[in-house]
Amino acid sequence: MIAVIDYGAGNLQSVVKALHFIGCDCMITNNKQELLSANGAILPGVGSFGDAMDCMNRSGAADGVLSFVKTGKPLLGICLGLQLLFDSSEESPNARGLGLLKGSIRKIPDNDGTLKIPHMGWNSLELCRRDGIFQGLPDNPYVYFVHSYYLTAEDESIVSAKTQYGTSIDAAVAFENIYATQFHPEKSGKLGLQILRNFAAIAGR
Repeated sequence: MIAVIDYGAGNLQSVVKALHFIGCDCMITNNKQELLSANGAILPGVGSFGDAMDCMNRSGAADGVLSFVKTGKPLLGICLGLQLLFDSSEESPNARGLGLLKGSIRKIPDNDGTLKIPHMGWNSLELCRRDGIFQGLPDNPYVYFVHSYYLTAEDESIVSAKTQYGTSIDAAVAFENIYATQFHPEKSGKLGLQILRNFAAIAGR
């Protein structure tokens, strides 16, 4: 069973629909005990960093995620869900993230107005690792992004994929049992579904 974490600020249904499509049992929950009982968990996210962290803290999801990671079972952050795993973001300077990983979340530079922000659309990935959620993917897979802020990881070794959009973007990370993507695998066609299948396999489902 994969838990899709509901903290009141995520686009859950597209993730749930994709999991059902690949034949993976899932539940939407904000209950800590249900989360801890799951084989794996997905932290989706849309909206602003600060608003999402307020919702995470109020709902108890922040504590639930921190406790879940300690179990050693796999967690997948998607889009804003990736950014929330870090300490802070330029988007909401006074908000504190989950602090599970180290890095900077910065606004994508608009290159003097020549670049459209938010970054919305398909971009190819440069895969830095071919294991974990990227196992079996072709070179330079195209995936779907919707974001205005991006990650520069403090530790280059956790970066599993990069992309270019006005600057170099750390598009995915993997560290121990934590996986995260800035792009949306649930909106990235067959390759995105393969990424979700890989995550489900890691979770033993």
